[in-house]
Amino acid sequence: MHLRAIRFNGVSGAETAVFPFNIPAISKFKQLEITAPVTFLVGENGSGKSTFIEALALAVGANTIGSEDVGQDGTLTAVRELANKLRLSWRARTRNGFFLRAEDFFGYVKRLTLMEAELLAELKQVDIDYVNRSETAKGYARMPYENELRALREQYGRHLGTYSHGESFLELFQARFMPNSLYLLDEPETPLSPMRQITLISLMKQMVAQNCQFIVATHSPILMAYPDAAILSFDYTPIEPVIYEELEHVTVTKSFLNDPGAFLKYL
Repeated sequence: MHLRAIRFNGVSGAETAVFPFNIPAISKFKQLEITAPVTFLVGENGSGKSTFIEALALAVGANTIGSEDVGQDGTLTAVRELANKLRLSWRARTRNGFFLRAEDFFGYVKRLTLMEAELLAELKQVDIDYVNRSETAKGYARMPYENELRALREQYGRHLGTYSHGESFLELFQARFMPNSLYLLDEPETPLSPMRQITLISLMKQMVAQNCQFIVATHSPILMAYPDAAILSFDYTPIEPVIYEELEHVTVTKSFLNDPGAFLKYL
């Protein structure tokens, strides 16, 4: 495990009325102890869990799987104020891993597609520019673009854009997971079927065995069932640990699946 605690000294005055400091769970937050290799952040939409994990990604300086790097993302300007006030305590600092927002994943796929297209265009231009030069000269000119293209294809195999949404999401995880890493995931279940969510749990277990740590904002009762995970609820002020079996996500889902008619007949 890498990250062991997150502290926030709070704000005062006019700042308390400004996003994100006006979110109850964040305004009352002082310290979180990270007690397990897998930690889930849960709560209703608007409770602050996604805002918190975005701020954590900024504070960590995490690599971003998205259409642009987290440090350059203009949509996170307000969240950056929270990130600047977070204080992190580490057991073993790591630069490995990434931050991923499921909603922005296909922006990342588009980014990879554009990179591949640009490299292919550069190779085509080299062939035009070096048409009257020796094969050796042309080979040297092509080499940097070929190396980049090879690295891209070796990392992802068949291009992510040629998979289904769920397939490409899992393919990314398999390609980018590495030992001794910290992964910050925001609602990774979004493109995944129930079976693919179980596959993601399996991948996470493999990586935890290789000294990886996960902090995941989620609505998924399937992911939350990860064995021995810590679950922190942003529906409480301050944020507090909750038991899986007592989560509304779990109890409502179980009740609905046991008797969907009872839920639907009055709608």
